[in-house]
Amino acid sequence: MESITLGAIATVCSIAFGFIGYQRGVKKQCEDEGLQNGELKANISYIRAGVDDIKIDLKAQEHRVGELAERVIRVEESSKQAHKRIDEIRGDCH
Repeated sequence: MESITLGAIATVCSIAFGFIGYQRGVKKQCEDEGLQNGELKANISYIRAGVDDIKIDLKAQEHRVGELAERVIRVEESSKQAHKRIDEIRGDCH
């Protein structure tokens, strides 16, 4: 009778310890998944901020290129007028 009681107690204890171990494993797994999700969200936020910075830089660069294009057009016009004047001066001399 004693061995049956001792066996039943051991069985109940093993079931209880197994359940406790299982619960700890589930909790640990949830914590790990939470950490991974948090890191993923942080990385996504970091990437999003980087993309926003790149967009701002790109717009500034586009503005600078537009200004340079305007300046080149003015220089070309000025050069064309200078060539006309030079051609007129050459024509007067010959």
